[in-house]
Amino acid sequence: MSLKESYQHHKKVYFVVLGVLVAIIGYWLYARAKAQAPKYTTVVVRRGDITSAVQATGTINALTTSSVGSYVSGTVQYIFADFNTRVKSGQVLAQLDPAIYEAQVTQARGNLENAQGNLVTLAANVQVDQANLAKTQANVGYQQATAKRSDDLFKAGVISTDANDLTQSTLGQAQADVQSAQAALAQAKAQLAQAHAQVTAMQGGLKLAETNLKYTTIISPIGGTVVARNIDVGQSVAATLQAPNVFTVAQDLTRMQVYAATDESDTGNITAGAAVTFQVDAFPTEQFYGRVSTVRLNPTTVQNVVTYNTVIDFSNPDEKLLPGETAYVTIPTGHASNAIQVPNPALTFKPAALRQQLPQIYKQYNISREASTTHLGGWQVVWKLGPDQNLIPVAVQCGVSDYNNSQLIQGDLHEGDVLVIAATNTQTAGSTTGQRPPGLGGGGPGGPR
Repeated sequence: MSLKESYQHHKKVYFVVLGVLVAIIGYWLYARAKAQAPKYTTVVVRRGDITSAVQATGTINALTTSSVGSYVSGTVQYIFADFNTRVKSGQVLAQLDPAIYEAQVTQARGNLENAQGNLVTLAANVQVDQANLAKTQANVGYQQATAKRSDDLFKAGVISTDANDLTQSTLGQAQADVQSAQAALAQAKAQLAQAHAQVTAMQGGLKLAETNLKYTTIISPIGGTVVARNIDVGQSVAATLQAPNVFTVAQDLTRMQVYAATDESDTGNITAGAAVTFQVDAFPTEQFYGRVSTVRLNPTTVQNVVTYNTVIDFSNPDEKLLPGETAYVTIPTGHASNAIQVPNPALTFKPAALRQQLPQIYKQYNISREASTTHLGGWQVVWKLGPDQNLIPVAVQCGVSDYNNSQLIQGDLHEGDVLVIAATNTQTAGSTTGQRPPGLGGGGPGGPR
């Protein structure tokens, strides 16, 4: 091979090697740039139904639960009802030993009879005293007439002074007898009034003893089912400061209620009559239905958390659900049909790689300016993935929200658009949170005109 041919050959090899090196370096630079570029997790915007709901935990209770107590103390003699016994209003549940109270009734009845006998005697005495008073009053009248006649005879000189003085003295004695009879009658009447009071008191004592005797028989105040029995035969029941609870009766277990503890932030969205679904641990595959009756105005505060009891009425025809069971309640607070669904993670995503450029990007897409001039509430920013993998901010206003999606009310977002919910690369993690939940207002940097 000549020198010229050798030179041409080496030149060709050089260019081939140089081309390979350029290709390798270019591929390496391309791969490195691609590796450093953010990798986006995206979700396609779709249409569908959205239902917002409040989740709460509650307790199943009977509509009416009556605690049956014992008004008197005593020893349990008989028990006629047990757990789960169906009872009617007025049905006997238990019997305390009545011996002591029967003796008290006998004693009170004897005291009343004695008082009534004494009353009859005193009434007779009053009648005697009234007759004596009438007799003495009549005697006074007679003596007055005699004294007048004696005085006339004395003036006529027919009788002596001594005879006239004797007649006047007799009149004075008769008048004193009248006063004495009046005093005796007053005393008899007072004793009669006292006897009447004693009879009334004895009647009250007898009624009290009979009432205590009646209370030894414990009856059910309502019809229902016995859900608790707190006594046994032979047990002593002491009713001193308060009536001890011996039975608990739940009325009509075919209609019950759930007391659901709802957070104070959710009570404004709960309305009476709203349909409710709930589940219990006893039937994990079944769903039960009810309606909101009321939100009770009696807050409960535990560690600065304020909750209110939301009362939910439901039917329990088969009596499958029992008082005291835990219910996991879902209370719908809003619904949107065939709405544009904005994924909730997209509402909290903010590209960390573009953090320094955000003001310029917002200005470029006319978001920051509008946010500072229109002051619209409830606006948030989502990031749409463009055809060339660039991020485009879109201001949206959301309404009803569930745990996955929020309803689009306003914003340049359409079905089929691709939204970014997270971004990662070899240097940074580009998903940040901290904005308010969707649909509550004030969470986004701006909104459209």
